Amino acid sequence: MTDRRQMLGGIGLAALSLSGVACAAEPKRRFGYAVVGLGGYATRQIMPNFAGCDHARLVALVSGTPAKLERYGAEYNIPPSHRYSYAQFDRIRDNPDIDAVYIILPNSMHAEYTIRAARAGKHVMCEKPMAVSVKECEAMIAACRQAGRKLMIGYRSRFEPYNRLAIELARGGHVGRTRIVTSEHGFNARAGQWRLDRALSGGGSLMDIGIYSLNAARYLTGEEPIEVSAMEATDRSDPRFRTVEDRISFLLRFPSGIEATCVSSYGSNHNQYRVVGTDGWIDMEPATSYEGQAMRIRKDGPAQARVLPPQRKNQFAGQLDHLAECVMAGREPIVAGEEGLADLRVMEAIYRSAAERRHVSLSA
Repeated sequence: MTDRRQMLGGIGLAALSLSGVACAAEPKRRFGYAVVGLGGYATRQIMPNFAGCDHARLVALVSGTPAKLERYGAEYNIPPSHRYSYAQFDRIRDNPDIDAVYIILPNSMHAEYTIRAARAGKHVMCEKPMAVSVKECEAMIAACRQAGRKLMIGYRSRFEPYNRLAIELARGGHVGRTRIVTSEHGFNARAGQWRLDRALSGGGSLMDIGIYSLNAARYLTGEEPIEVSAMEATDRSDPRFRTVEDRISFLLRFPSGIEATCVSSYGSNHNQYRVVGTDGWIDMEPATSYEGQAMRIRKDGPAQARVLPPQRKNQFAGQLDHLAECVMAGREPIVAGEEGLADLRVMEAIYRSAAERRHVSLSA
């Protein structure tokens, strides 16, 4: 007689127990993540915010540094059996506590570990940018689809209340028909980081902070650009920029006639976007930071601050829970792999436009 656990394995016992389906063999439990890569973003932002989740929990760690596995394993009560080196990564297949991996590695490693996780039968949350090329993105999507597993990209701002409100207002015509979007993101990059090594990052500021400018233009308009024009400005005498670009300014044209003017920079500090409509504007500054978002709206008079009440769950916990909720409900994440692929298609066009000094069409 077929074992009941084997019967349920193909459709995901964790998903059934999470969704409230009665399973006598196993109590209801929260969705288990293995965090892959224990750098600063993982340890200072993602891991602490599991405490605010309703459905997700941290159950395993993957790192190439034994001292980190020991330190954070002890801090988060992760048993030695659930701590993995990169060489041991594929053993996650045999750990039923792990429902998904959250890949927080240098960009050039995203595709490999996403594909390996899918083959191990795990759902995937992957940090942005999704990969370093359109080809890699397509391979990641195909691997997860073939394995029957969800693929979600870590666009945390889509779970931040002010950004969600900005999308609703902009697309809903609160300040009239959108005509112009400006979106500028940058910081003064310190030397010695992996993000300044093209072999690891796949590019410079555009592959890092610039994705916030691009993704905001896309989610505020709800459209895909049909043409891009870009210009790069990089001081190659600066040792930080031996292999990657500093600043790229780019113009996106959308089917409705909206134009988005965007900046990506490793040499200047800014975090802002503005939606300008026929009847006013919606401004966010800071727009996509870890906290402290501030919104102003100008419509029928002077600009006014828009203040939301305190939220029970922040953007990080919301993002972590979203994948669990999608697995439970059998639906696709709002930022599935196709969202990451869409950004990479535009980013490749931006690089091409800057290199060839010409407009690049993105229309089908």
